[in-house]
Amino acid sequence: MSPALVDVRPEDTQLEENEERTMIDPTSKDDPKFKELVKVLLDWVNDVLVEERIIVKQLEEDLYDGQVLQKLLEKLAGCKLDVAEVTQSEIGQKQKLQTVLEAVQDLLRPHGWALRWSVDAIHGKNLVAILHLLVSLAMHFRAPIRLPEHVSVQVVVVRKREGLLHSSHISEELTTTTEMMMGRFERDAFDTLFDHAPDKLSVVKKFADGVYLVLLVGLLEDYFVPLHNFYLTPESFDQKVHNVSFAFDLMLDGGLKKPKARPEDVVNLDLKSTLRVLYNLFTKYKNVE
Repeated sequence: MSPALVDVRPEDTQLEENEERTMIDPTSKDDPKFKELVKVLLDWVNDVLVEERIIVKQLEEDLYDGQVLQKLLEKLAGCKLDVAEVTQSEIGQKQKLQTVLEAVQDLLRPHGWALRWSVDAIHGKNLVAILHLLVSLAMHFRAPIRLPEHVSVQVVVVRKREGLLHSSHISEELTTTTEMMMGRFERDAFDTLFDHAPDKLSVVKKFADGVYLVLLVGLLEDYFVPLHNFYLTPESFDQKVHNVSFAFDLMLDGGLKKPKARPEDVVNLDLKSTLRVLYNLFTKYKNVE
């Protein structure tokens, strides 16, 4: 071997000629910011899938076959993918992954983001590729989480050449690029609230389906909102978006400025966007008894 490899597992040395494999340098795995990123994404995935009774314990072990990724994307996007529910063969798993990743690509294409993952990488339990995928999904769907900034890892690339294993190191940025794409630079009072009182923001989730938001506007404006105008028990993503959009229309009719947030932001539990909407309501009706 040349040069010496770092903490290589036996399965990582079983390569065909000209084949290569990547792994995270152990020193990067011990970095507090990397550990925080993994935990934040793991908690977010489990929070999204709680109604599916799915518990993810290890990202690379539980997401590689496409089953959990399928459920995650369907839950986030409010869609249903045309794939087999359960498949044990490697070919079937990769076919499912291909369908899921193509759906992800269709969602992310308008952003123009580089796709730093592939079917082989995800199925090969490449944690860096899985993290790139989850970070992109979290940013696209404006997940109600705070990703640690400027997280990078050292990746060991192992290649087999003429019967010998060779290794090299490269640096992979996991959050800096996507944070810049979203333009999340300036901080305000809402960021301070996230930092100091995250446990008190769970109440905001109650407005995600738009029902309380519609009823609140009607209550503040002192009129009854006909129940046929919105979904009292929304079941789909589109029905929730309809409710929030309808609430926004009621706000405009009441003289408020058009909310900067998108209805999808509120439905996707973007807490900062939801707080802004509620704050605007409060500032107008703060003297209402």
